Amino acid sequence: MFHLNRITGLFNIRYPIIQAGMVWASGWRLAAAVSNAGGLGLIGSGSMYPDVLRAHIQKCKAATTASFGVNIPLLYPDIEKHIQIVIEEKIPVVFTSAGNPAVWTGRLKEQGITVVHVVGSSRFAEKAEQAGCDAVVAEGFEAGGHNGREETTSMVLIPAVCKAVHIPVIAAGGIATGRQMLAAMVLGAEGVQVGTRFVASLEASSHLRFKEAVVNAKEGDTVLALKKLVPVRLLKNRFYEQVLAAEYSGATADHLKALLGRGRAKKGMFEGDLQEGELEIGQVSSLIGEILPAADIVRNIYTEFEQALTGYF
Repeated sequence: MFHLNRITGLFNIRYPIIQAGMVWASGWRLAAAVSNAGGLGLIGSGSMYPDVLRAHIQKCKAATTASFGVNIPLLYPDIEKHIQIVIEEKIPVVFTSAGNPAVWTGRLKEQGITVVHVVGSSRFAEKAEQAGCDAVVAEGFEAGGHNGREETTSMVLIPAVCKAVHIPVIAAGGIATGRQMLAAMVLGAEGVQVGTRFVASLEASSHLRFKEAVVNAKEGDTVLALKKLVPVRLLKNRFYEQVLAAEYSGATADHLKALLGRGRAKKGMFEGDLQEGELEIGQVSSLIGEILPAADIVRNIYTEFEQALTGYF
């Protein structure tokens, strides 16, 4: 049984499962593996220079004939070049985040590109719909990486966004299993975006030590920090303790920015420095027990979703 709906039709995919475009984890290998398994793989461009992004796109094209997309954080300093590359490479789907969708959605749509924007509130979901986005990702407080300032949980955010807009809603934040996927669909979503579970995959470009830290994480091991800058959910480590001490002492945004420095996320997630690196990951890491091939992750989520659907309805 395939779950055919507006999301599977919009992306031309078999399952309404989207792999999030996480920085330092979502290269062409992961995107291709997820797309080949029937989901929608995304290349995460936030950690890539323009020439690196183009190389990943071309390698992904060689590795899959299935639909895949690119996630572009709109605050990226070289955003114009990234936009031009996805147009030149004829990417069919672009997910945008961390910025105003009204600035770039029109240009992407003019090129026939399907545009989805990630939001943390129903108010921003409405703005994305007004900007012409084809769908939105409602990302709850549980999610890893950069997060909404409102700190609204997925259980509240998903139905609120579904009520606010007419375009399809993809649920994100705290989703790594088929039962969680079913819960999101019951709340009104037509698909799910999964990040943390795919970080702990063989094909993710993140460092093995970071993947192992994700697998070993327990409840309470992640926390939302750096709220005076851009809120980000982190695994607790020595760097987080430095951030916590600074925040308790009343550090200014400039002080926190200096503490963060440059390359902190790369140091942690890509180079494997588990103490001084910035380790962005979601709360659902506490439910992940092993590193698996991405295809197995897609299959496991959808199989459990079907079993839960049959068992409860």
